[in-house]
Amino acid sequence: MTDPRTSTHRTAARGCGSRRDFLWTAGGGLGGLALAHLLGVAEARDDLPLPRPELNGGLHHRAKVKRIIQLFMNGGVSQMDTFDYKPELIKRHGEKVDFGLKAAATSVPGNIMKCPFEWKQHGQTGRWVSGVFPHTAECVDDLAFLMAMQSKTNVHGPGSYMQNTGFITPGFPCMGAWISYGLGRLTDNLPSFVVLPDSRGLPYNQGGNFSSGFLPVAHQGTIIRPTAPVPIADLFPPQSAKFITPGSEAEGLALLDTLNRDHLKENSGDTRLEARIASYELAAKMQLSAPEVLDLTKESQETHALYGTEDKTCADFARNCLTARRMIERGVRFVQVWSGMGGPKGNWDNHTDIPNELPFIAGSVDRPIAALIRDLKARGLFEDTLLVWTTEFGRMPFTQGSTGRDHNGGTFLTWLAGAGIQAGATHGESDEFSYKTARDATWCYDLHATILRLMGVDHQKLTFRHNGIDRRLTDVHGEVIEEILA
Repeated sequence: MTDPRTSTHRTAARGCGSRRDFLWTAGGGLGGLALAHLLGVAEARDDLPLPRPELNGGLHHRAKVKRIIQLFMNGGVSQMDTFDYKPELIKRHGEKVDFGLKAAATSVPGNIMKCPFEWKQHGQTGRWVSGVFPHTAECVDDLAFLMAMQSKTNVHGPGSYMQNTGFITPGFPCMGAWISYGLGRLTDNLPSFVVLPDSRGLPYNQGGNFSSGFLPVAHQGTIIRPTAPVPIADLFPPQSAKFITPGSEAEGLALLDTLNRDHLKENSGDTRLEARIASYELAAKMQLSAPEVLDLTKESQETHALYGTEDKTCADFARNCLTARRMIERGVRFVQVWSGMGGPKGNWDNHTDIPNELPFIAGSVDRPIAALIRDLKARGLFEDTLLVWTTEFGRMPFTQGSTGRDHNGGTFLTWLAGAGIQAGATHGESDEFSYKTARDATWCYDLHATILRLMGVDHQKLTFRHNGIDRRLTDVHGEVIEEILA
């Protein structure tokens, strides 16, 4: 069987006897190992410096972005009912237009349906925004829009995989895992890659969207639920276990560490062992750091009011967004915040009733997103933080049933804001119906290449040897979208 890891990684794994070697192997040092591999270093030596993952320590050039918050809208946001204003839909509302026999994914195409919400232009850019995003509309001058995103699929599972990993099938590392692998951790006290799912459940594909795939397991997303009674599972012993004391816990962890290290010597090719050792050490540190990060009572009343943490419409997403800001302040490099769980209801998958379903889900994120933008700017975090808002695909210009819309991989949109982004920029355009892309089509590969560029990484050079292939996040595709870069 082909060993999926580089020779650099194997050499370092065998020499992890000291604490320094252990951190080099299982902690942020994996970023250093990636760097060593990319630079053609034959093996990881003791005299090599520890990784330097700070802002301008990118792998290939000076970075503009230090950390990322990605807001993923699960279910397929209807572009023509949010940010993609199409007068032709208003003009031809109720008409039957022939888009072909296989135009719809799961239904018979209905008549053209205009957006049921009022549109207005906002900001100096005059960006059209529908009435479902009144708060975000006030921030449009800070955003750069990709108006002609495309997907290879109009099915949720493959679409979500593609937007996260660059592939429509499972088993590939997501962008957060690639960034963690390439650049390492900014702090030893918190994970490099954290996932904050919707409080109601995980998205389509469950944890597959934030998997490390064939990369070392230590780089998978750490799931934290800030609104749950127990935000991090098994971080602390249960209250019923009175026999567990700080001393006994330390002794138990020491024994496990010894056993795992002995086992690792005989199984140096198994990254699961390295990840297990890394997780024990990180968990011990998080017992001290995580409670402080998740303690939102330390935030001012003004901040809570800004995000809407007490507003039933958006409280849970607001708490997740506020937690994301607290995490990136304390050294988490990549935080992914999800809106919408898997399933036919309660997310952005508005098959049956756009006029009633979309305002509900949009209202749950609109105020917190606008607050996050303002908060990042007020704290000076926009200078080195990238904010990304996206979804897996869009929706159709014609009806499904009475007032719903079916899946559409032909066009959807993404916006970015913050470090390295040209505020107010627009790239690409859909056709007159917002059915297909018409100009400057953009794929996940281009989005990922652009994000990596901002992080100081050449997407073509960040590779990992797996089953005889030098794999990368962008596969064999991807162009940096220069038009939206500052």
